[in-house]
Amino acid sequence: MAKRDYYDVLGVAKGASADDIKKAYRKMAIKYHPDKNQGDKEAEEKFKEAAEAYEVLSTPEKRQRYDQFGHAANASSANGGGYGGGGMNMDDIFSQFGDIFGGGSPFEGFFGGGRQSGGGGRRVARGSNLRIKVRLTLEEIANGAEKKIKVNKQIICKTCDGSGAKDKSSFQTCKTCGGSGAVRRVTNTILGQMQTTSTCPTCNGEGSTILSKCNVCHGDGVVRGEELITIQVPAGVSEGMQLSMSGKGNAAPRGGVPGDLIILIEEVPHETLKRDGNNVIYDLHVNFVDATLGTSVEVPTIDGKAKIKIDPGTQGGKILRLKGKGLPEVNSYHRGDQLVHINIWTPKALSREEREILEKLQSSPNFKPNPGKNEKSFFERMKEYFE
Repeated sequence: MAKRDYYDVLGVAKGASADDIKKAYRKMAIKYHPDKNQGDKEAEEKFKEAAEAYEVLSTPEKRQRYDQFGHAANASSANGGGYGGGGMNMDDIFSQFGDIFGGGSPFEGFFGGGRQSGGGGRRVARGSNLRIKVRLTLEEIANGAEKKIKVNKQIICKTCDGSGAKDKSSFQTCKTCGGSGAVRRVTNTILGQMQTTSTCPTCNGEGSTILSKCNVCHGDGVVRGEELITIQVPAGVSEGMQLSMSGKGNAAPRGGVPGDLIILIEEVPHETLKRDGNNVIYDLHVNFVDATLGTSVEVPTIDGKAKIKIDPGTQGGKILRLKGKGLPEVNSYHRGDQLVHINIWTPKALSREEREILEKLQSSPNFKPNPGKNEKSFFERMKEYFE
C-alpha cells in the first residue's frame, strides 16, 4: 500500500515550521499512544506512522530530500534506506520522546510507568551525523557510480567491543535506579499521587556503572579511526543534492545507535558539455563555407561521439536536438536531450587568393542577407523547440 504524505499524516502544511511539526506530532503521539489504546492495532499503526513522519520532517536534511523527491528518495538513497524512518521499531519511537516531551514518555505519570525502551527504560545513546562531499563527473552522473571513500570518524573500540569496560566483571548495576536507567518520584497532590520519571543522574540512564574502564577508549566505547565506506550513487543526481546512509556516521558510546552519513553531491565541470537540468548543451562552431554547403561533423556526448548532419544554408543560432543524449532523472526512465547550438565561425586572416574569391562572391545576390524574410530570432527558435 502506498505511503501517505508525511505532512498529511501530521496534519500540517508543507511549509510548517519545526515547532508546528513538533506540536502536531506531540498531539498525535498522545492520541494514539499504545498504552492509551491497548489492543487497538489501528491506533498502533497510526502511532508508528506519525513517528516515521516526524522522524523525517524534524531532520532538516531528510525533510529537504523528502520535499524534493517524496517517498521515492528512499529507493534512491546510497544504502537503499533514504530517510532511515521506514524501519522504525518501538524502541526507536520512544527514544524520540526525550526531545518531544522533555524526558521520557508523557504516559509514565498517567499509565503507571508506560512503555520502556530496550532494557527497562535505559537511555540509548546516539552517535552524531557526519557530512562528506563526493565529486562526480558528468559521465558518472549519467550512469550512476560506486565510490569507495575512507571516512575519519568515531568507530567502536575493538579492545572492549564498544562496552567501555575493561572486562565483563567491570560492570555493576546502578544502585540508584536498580538498573532501570530512570528514577521515579511520587508526589502527593490534592488530586492524589502523581508520579514523575527522570533520567538517573548516577548512570546517565544506562542502568549500570563501570568499575574499571577500558585502557584504550577510557570508558567511552569509541575511538578515532577510519572506515572504508562504499557509496552507491544513483544516476541523475545533481549539484547540492544530499544522500543519506543510515548508521554510517559516528559510532555511539557504549553500544548506542550510530549516526548517519550525509553525502553532498558536487559536479565536476565538463570540458565541452554544459548541464541544463536534464539536458546537455554543446556549442558547435562551423565555418561559413560548411554552413553554406552543408557537411557532417562529430560532436562529443556523454556516451561518446555522435555524427550529426549540418544542412546546406544552416544559420548561426540554430539548435539541433539529439534526443535521449542528456541525463536521466532520479528514479525515472526519462532522459533529457543534448542540444547542439550552431555557431558560425569567421576566419580573421585570409590569403590574397581567398580574399579575391570572397570579393567576387560579395556582390552575388545569394550572399546578401535578408533578415526577417526567412530567418527567425533565437528566441523564436527556442520557443518552437520547447513547444
